[in-house]
Amino acid sequence: MNVNETIRAREVRLIDANGDQLGVKSRDEALQIAQTRNLDLVLVAPGAKPPVCRIMDYGKYRYEQQKKEKEARKKQRVINVKEVRFSPGIGDHDFNTKLRNARKFIENGDKVKASVRFRGRAITHKELGQEVLDRLADEVKDIASVESKAKMEGRQMFMMLSPITEK
Repeated sequence: MNVNETIRAREVRLIDANGDQLGVKSRDEALQIAQTRNLDLVLVAPGAKPPVCRIMDYGKYRYEQQKKEKEARKKQRVINVKEVRFSPGIGDHDFNTKLRNARKFIENGDKVKASVRFRGRAITHKELGQEVLDRLADEVKDIASVESKAKMEGRQMFMMLSPITEK
């Protein structure tokens, strides 16, 4: 941002610290007014004709901006993608264990990538993998929605589940 002497325009529309317009002034005159008030001249709208400058405490302004950015970063939620792997002929107990893990991940707000890895000749029975993923989606439908349907990629079939957000 252009401040004080780095402003190139010859004439600027000047706004004081209270937000009152002081009219169109030469850059030197505007700088003089800012210096008499012990404040900075800051270019806020360089595209306007003439460019708009404001008299303000630039250090304080920068501090406030950084504080706002920090507050915004605090409110952000980072969503991780956790993976749960199945096999086409998975047993009930193994399935329930992996289901519990998937539910835990979803309740924590993470997305879940459920994948079925086909080994050997099992790839000829893709419908078994599809059934496992459909069963998983059915079991977690109360807390998650299917973001992307089951699809094959190499020897893996996978599906993305994302938590349902309440508004």
